[in-house]
Amino acid sequence: GIVEKDIKTEITNDGSGNINANSSSPGSTSSGGKSKSPAGSGEDQQTLLAVLQFLKRNKLTESVDILRREAGLSADDSLVSESAGAGSGGVPNVSADGGDANSLLSRCTGPLLVALATPIYFHSSNCACTVVAASGGEDQPDVNVVLSAYSQQGDPVLYPLYYNGLKKFIESVLDCHRAELSQVFYPLFVHMYLELVYNNHENEAKQFFEKFSGDQECYYEEDLRILSSMSKKEHMKGNETMLDFRTSKFVLRISRDSYQLLKRHLQERQNNQIWNIIQEHLYIDIFDGMPRSKSQIDAMSGSLAGEGKRDANKAKVFYGLLKEPEIEVPLDDEDEEAENEEGKPKKKKPKKDSMGSKSKKQDPNAPQQTRIPLPELKDSDKLDKIMNMKEATKKIRLGPDNLPSICFYSFLNAYQGLTAVDFTDDSSLIAGGFADSTVRVWSVTPKKLRRVKSAADLSNIDKESDDVLERIMDEKTASESKILYGHSGPVYGISFSPDRNYLLSSSEDGTVRLWSLQTFTCLVGYKGHNYPVWDTQFSPYGYYFISGGHDRVARLWATDHYQPLRMFAGHLADITCTRFHPNSNYVATGSADRTIRLWDVLTGNCVRILTGHKGPIHSLAFSPNGKFMASGATDGRVLLWDVGHGLMVGELKGHTDTIYALKFSRDGEILASGSMDNTVKLWDTLKAFDDVELDDFTAATGHIHLPENSQELLLGTYMTKSTPVIHLHFTRRNLLLAAGAYNP
Repeated sequence: GIVEKDIKTEITNDGSGNINANSSSPGSTSSGGKSKSPAGSGEDQQTLLAVLQFLKRNKLTESVDILRREAGLSADDSLVSESAGAGSGGVPNVSADGGDANSLLSRCTGPLLVALATPIYFHSSNCACTVVAASGGEDQPDVNVVLSAYSQQGDPVLYPLYYNGLKKFIESVLDCHRAELSQVFYPLFVHMYLELVYNNHENEAKQFFEKFSGDQECYYEEDLRILSSMSKKEHMKGNETMLDFRTSKFVLRISRDSYQLLKRHLQERQNNQIWNIIQEHLYIDIFDGMPRSKSQIDAMSGSLAGEGKRDANKAKVFYGLLKEPEIEVPLDDEDEEAENEEGKPKKKKPKKDSMGSKSKKQDPNAPQQTRIPLPELKDSDKLDKIMNMKEATKKIRLGPDNLPSICFYSFLNAYQGLTAVDFTDDSSLIAGGFADSTVRVWSVTPKKLRRVKSAADLSNIDKESDDVLERIMDEKTASESKILYGHSGPVYGISFSPDRNYLLSSSEDGTVRLWSLQTFTCLVGYKGHNYPVWDTQFSPYGYYFISGGHDRVARLWATDHYQPLRMFAGHLADITCTRFHPNSNYVATGSADRTIRLWDVLTGNCVRILTGHKGPIHSLAFSPNGKFMASGATDGRVLLWDVGHGLMVGELKGHTDTIYALKFSRDGEILASGSMDNTVKLWDTLKAFDDVELDDFTAATGHIHLPENSQELLLGTYMTKSTPVIHLHFTRRNLLLAAGAYNP
């Protein structure tokens, strides 16, 4: 390892009268492993005193005491030379509009003061950069300078020179470091451009953009298009994407050796502008070990805020399945008759409980059965489980030599605009959400849809009779389909409850509605999202459901509560799809920020951040064993993930347009993907997951070697005439159902 020198703060004057400070991150660890304290480094003291003075002025005595205690300053002697951990690392990026410090802080007192009063500790494995503090040179340090984000600007004419200098340096380093350091270009480019725009250097900003935007990776094209339209300071205020970009630190994973090279270069050149931005707006997640290759970095990059921090994927995830309740499967009459016809003596059949054998042992990776409260099984649920088990005995084993048949449901003349589809688990009903705000339900079996009789008629029925469930239905209402009216905008998400009694729909009108499939009326409208709700899904156990939309917050609901039980906030753009894990303890959300997050339903915490897609994510599917997940996006790629390790384990290339539908077969041996390119593709997932070697080291550093084996894994491609595929479903016997609207 390279010994990290303790670089004292150098104040330089860059000719334009702006004074910039250049400091090494206080508290980052040197090769000895002990935390350094820059004893008596005057500028750190000044920053600390500035913050203390500010807190005192605003009578925040508790915070003063905490900060003093943490920084080792005694109450009477306010200049003790021990300011080890008091870097103001958590300061949000606030911009000073020329006002004084008080007006600046009045806009964001809460989190800022907490951040100031909280010491930031650094570990050698993840050294984050602290905020650089510049001192005005008088006795009274200027809090304005300490806290403002984009107003610490240099001479606008020098920006292209700074950027070009760094570019030349990175192009000159050894190949092994070049790929890693090149990750700095994009966030740096964006922040330098925004800094120029923010400080009203419109022409310089435009020239800077034209000169360097072509160097950026192709997958940032869409972001750069939005960026180029922001040429004035006023444009920045209302733009959500850019606000996020300014307030969330862009995460880069870089090996220690590459980081040292960069740091040394910038500090030798005294290239403060760039070093300031790196300190202020980037989070550099440093790991020990070999630098990653270009292909390894490309596989993981592309999201709005860089990669997930390694810490973000360390929490344990209980991905195992819950134990199935033990239900005896009675023998069918038909089974016995069939045996007799063949003239063989009746044998006592062993009880087939295909589920039972596996589920008696508790899976060590499964959550506690009672970790989250799940609804009790009703008798009708038990009957359904028995039906399910019987069907499972007739299930076809799929594999490379035994592909499923595919039955395609084309919606013809769907001039209302089909926007969402779902099948019930037993494949008896299909529902469509439409752009004309209606929801339509069809029966796929000869059994017609009927409503429950009116209350007056129901009172005449003998409740004790065996066929009471049949008698309550009104024959006069029988039809092949029903239309549900209630939404006031296109319906983008739709989901049947596992017991087939309810249907959820989410709409552009900001509501999620729960419909009864007994009466075909709306029971509840859940209001919480103020903007379009792009997706919703029932838990595999019913009762709970998840919704996500334009407000970037996913909400977990229970059918009998008006308010959400959990709110999952963290995405930087619209949540475009939501999926429950098969054990119902976790929820996955895919977003237009090009990341997938996995949330713990019990605690509400984000336990995985998965990056790698280069476009908004529109489909997610968990493997039936809960161990793997597949995701599809506008980039036409299907990515495979190991949920336990939080790692990408495969990339399936072949589609040429957005992937809207993903589904694993009932035993997980095959993954079906459906896309806007009018094809269904089948992939050999058993082989994909077998080829991957995962150990704790690769998990820790992200050195994954993705085999380039899409062609070997692709088992078949099936074209429709002109129908984009928006939903896929495997029946209990592994027949694949697909659906979409014919697009002449």
